[in-house]
Amino acid sequence: MLVESLIFGMMVFLTKGVRSEMTEVVGEEGSQVVLPCVCEAAQCDPAAITWSKQSKGTVWKKESSGLQYWGSNWFNRENSRVQCPHSKFGKGDYSLEINRLTKDDAGLYTCKVEIKGHLTNKQIMLRVIEASVSPSTPMWGDNVSLRCSVTPWPENAVVSWMLNRQPFTPKTGRVVGVQASDKLARTWTCSVHKSSNIWRALVELSVAGIIQPAKQDTKLYAALGSSFKMPCVFSPSLSPKAALVEKLDSGFQIFNNFSASSSSWDKSIVIQEVVPENEGRYRCGGTVERRRLSQTMQLVVAKIVKSKKKGTTMLSCQLSDPSEVTSYEWVHVSYDINGTELVGPVQYGQTVPVKEDFGEWTCRYSGTNGLLGNVTTQVHLMAGLSGEKSSGVSSNTGTVIGLSFLLVILLLILAQMYKNHRRRRRILQYPALETIVHTISNEREEREKDRVKK
Repeated sequence: MLVESLIFGMMVFLTKGVRSEMTEVVGEEGSQVVLPCVCEAAQCDPAAITWSKQSKGTVWKKESSGLQYWGSNWFNRENSRVQCPHSKFGKGDYSLEINRLTKDDAGLYTCKVEIKGHLTNKQIMLRVIEASVSPSTPMWGDNVSLRCSVTPWPENAVVSWMLNRQPFTPKTGRVVGVQASDKLARTWTCSVHKSSNIWRALVELSVAGIIQPAKQDTKLYAALGSSFKMPCVFSPSLSPKAALVEKLDSGFQIFNNFSASSSSWDKSIVIQEVVPENEGRYRCGGTVERRRLSQTMQLVVAKIVKSKKKGTTMLSCQLSDPSEVTSYEWVHVSYDINGTELVGPVQYGQTVPVKEDFGEWTCRYSGTNGLLGNVTTQVHLMAGLSGEKSSGVSSNTGTVIGLSFLLVILLLILAQMYKNHRRRRRILQYPALETIVHTISNEREEREKDRVKK
C-alpha cells in the first residue's frame, strides 16, 4: 500500500503543470496552412517553444533566452517554406506557417510551450487533401480518372464530386472515371465528409481538342456590314489535318469575302463584311491522330431597320435568330461643334421612337448571361425637315401639272408654224408654177363675177 501511494505521488508530480490539447487542420496541396499554437496565459514572455513532427524530430525551437534554431531535417531544405512569424511572438502567437503544402507535410505535429515551469502541449493533425486528373491533358473521347486523396486518410470519410459547383451524380468515391468531352472540361471539386466536417479540393479538367467555339451549337452574333471572325481554334498542342470551316446549309467551304488564319492550330475564318447570306449554321472540323473532331456554331446577323409611323422615326433592332435575347437597350451618341461626344438617355425595347434622329444610335441586345452583341446605325436628317419636304412636294403637284399642259400647247403651236413655213419655202422654189397658180385663180374669180351679173 505504501509503494502504490509513492507511485501515484510521483505520477502527479511528473504531470503537474502539463496540459495537452488536440487540433485538426486540413489544407489543399499547394496552398498555405497555419498550425495554431497560441499562449493563453496572462504572462507569456519569456517562453520556450518547440515545434516537432512525429517521426521527423524537431522542426523549430526557441529557448526562453531568445535563441532559435531549426531541426536538421528542416534546415536549408524547408526553412524558406516553413516558418514562425516572429512579429507575433509579443502577442503570444507561436503558430507555424507552411507554404506550398505537399503530401510529405501531412502528419502529427506538437507545439510545446513552457512558461515558468508550466508546460503546454498542443497537438495538431495536419491532413493534406488533393484532387488530381489522369491523364493531365486528355483529348476528346479519352478515358479520364479523377482522384480525391487525403493524407492521412480519415476513417469513415465519404467522398462526393461536383462539376462547376453543381452535384455530379451518381459519381461518388475516391476515384471516378469519365470520358473527356467539352461539357466535362470544367472545374471539378472533390468534397470529403467526416461527421460535421467537409473538406474540399479543386482540379481543372482541360480537354485537348477544339477550344473555340467552346461548346456545340454556340450562337455567335455579328452586325450587318461589320467585320467578324468565325472561330475555329484547336488546342495549341495539336496540329490538325484537313481543318476547315464550312457552312452547313450550303454544303461547301466558305470563300468569297473570307480570309483564313495561317496558324497550324488556328483555323478561324474572317468575314470582311457581314451580309444577310452569312447567317446560318457552320462547322469547325479537323483530324487529329486519326480522330475527326468537329464543333458546330450558328452565326446570327443583327441589323437596324428604320421606318416612319405617324410622322415619327422608328428604329427596330432585328436579329435573324432572337431566341437567346432577353432585352434590348438603345444608346444615342452625337457630337457638338467641338467634337465632344454627347450620350443621350437610354431607351429600352426592340423598337423605339426616335426624337433625336441625327447622330449615332446603338442597339445593345443581352441574354441571361449578359451582353450578346450590338449594332449601330447613323442617321443624318432630322424628322421635322423630312416632314416639311414631303408636304411641299404634295402642295406643288397642281402647279407642275398646269405648267406641263401649257408647255404641250406651246409645242403644238410651234410645230404648226414650222410646217407652214416649210410649205411656203417649197412653193417659192418654182416661180413659173406660182404664175400659173395665180392666173388660174384670177380667171376663176372673173367667172364668178360674170355669173353674179347675169
